[in-house]
Amino acid sequence: MKVKGIFLAVLSVLIVTGGVYAGGKSQGSGGLTMKKGVLTVGMEIGYPPMEYFADDGKTPLGFDVEMAKALAAKMGLGVEFVDTAWDGIFAGVDTGKYDCIISSVTYTDERAAQFNFTKPYIANSQLLVVRKDSRVKPASLEDVKGLRLTYQAETTSDTLATEWIERTGAKVEVFEYDKVMNCFDELKLDRVDVILVDSVVAADYLAPAGNPFLITAEVSNDEVLAICLKKGNNALTDALNKALDELYADGTLIKISQTVFGTDVVSSVR
Repeated sequence: MKVKGIFLAVLSVLIVTGGVYAGGKSQGSGGLTMKKGVLTVGMEIGYPPMEYFADDGKTPLGFDVEMAKALAAKMGLGVEFVDTAWDGIFAGVDTGKYDCIISSVTYTDERAAQFNFTKPYIANSQLLVVRKDSRVKPASLEDVKGLRLTYQAETTSDTLATEWIERTGAKVEVFEYDKVMNCFDELKLDRVDVILVDSVVAADYLAPAGNPFLITAEVSNDEVLAICLKKGNNALTDALNKALDELYADGTLIKISQTVFGTDVVSSVR
């Protein structure tokens, strides 16, 4: 999942949804948010099925989007999404551009030393994906040696591949892209041999009937995703944890999961 870059970048389009506060309430978070009555969420909206734009190019959709709306509603708030380049998303929460990041952020010990995190809300793993008609079917990273490998830059896929290549000295032709959709486009066009990608993302590309892709291996399965906040923002972290607990208890998160993925991929982290 998205993991590495903590660099300052320009925030892009601001998309506002849920302008009327849930249930007609004005400020249900006890003044915890930057804007009264609104939970402002940093998000890189280009990571289907977790966060992406509808065909109109304006309306955000996906698991994280629906979860953010549900969290805000539980807290008596509206929700505002700030579409942000991934390499600047952590700087944005640090400098107060938004209250939190809900954007497929992987929890790591390194990150936890710099930011607050909520409880995890979904599990994730790293997969190898090829074309169904590919001459190669890698069963592990070792089988990627000599192949054309692609992944989204500044993600856990990037971290895993980079660490493996540096540790083993493997000869691999690497293609990094800013968007995961570019990786799948390149594989579809047979310009690369294999993608290293999140399981939550691969699910979206392998779901349609007749898709050209095939999962050949799971190379790691120890990731969890969580909401990221500025270090020391404990009150809002606690409020989000409470709302997450309630969304699990009342079945809302399972319903969102089943709608997006067709199955329950959230209960395993509870």
